[in-house]
Amino acid sequence: MHIIPAIDIIDGKAVRLEQGRYDRKTTYYQDPLDAAMMFVDAGIQRLHLVDLDGAKANEVKNWRVLHRIASKTALVIDFGGGIKRDRDLEIVFENGAAQATVGSIAAEHPERFHEWLHKYGEEKLILGADLMDGKVATRGWKETSEYTWQEFLDHHLGHGVSYVVCTDIAKDGMLTGPATVLYKEILGSHPNLKLIASGGVSNLQDLHDLQDVGCYGAIVGKAIYEGKIELTDLERFADVS
Repeated sequence: MHIIPAIDIIDGKAVRLEQGRYDRKTTYYQDPLDAAMMFVDAGIQRLHLVDLDGAKANEVKNWRVLHRIASKTALVIDFGGGIKRDRDLEIVFENGAAQATVGSIAAEHPERFHEWLHKYGEEKLILGADLMDGKVATRGWKETSEYTWQEFLDHHLGHGVSYVVCTDIAKDGMLTGPATVLYKEILGSHPNLKLIASGGVSNLQDLHDLQDVGCYGAIVGKAIYEGKIELTDLERFADVS
């Protein structure tokens, strides 16, 4: 299972929110590159970079942070937040992202998402399924669609989606454990899906549980920043990339 640290960006700084709430923000690094270099030094090869300003503004904002990290590290970066138009996606790839995570557009304008899949291929795009009370949330988690996760996945998997990052918003940033039962249910319906778990990871046992369920990857944020998981502990995994 791939261990994927997260860096969330507001005003160019590395922060974490609780349940996606901008009024419950903690700043961990003034310079996100410092966090990225910490992960590089630990032998980690992947990074989940989220433009929270972009998610709020409905356009990519923190592409300079992406460019700086991509140009100074060899991290494989997936970038999300504010990707709404063709140009947003071009900016993300031009500035060093290996993959783009797209959620709101897939819910609100699925035909555009399918066009992107056709143009860039399944290895470049990750479907973001962020869930609030079982429904897919959009626009920086400020709105909720009518899609259940089942309907959302069924609508898109036939168009070539291979990667899905799924966040239980109620658990995000809360250190209360991941939505393991949900992920088991998703993989039971779609066993070949490369499912990336996000939200709630609080300790190493949570990661082992996600690995046992069959998750392709696990995004870890606050647990690392708060010292609940030491980066050296991640060496216990056969693949921390």
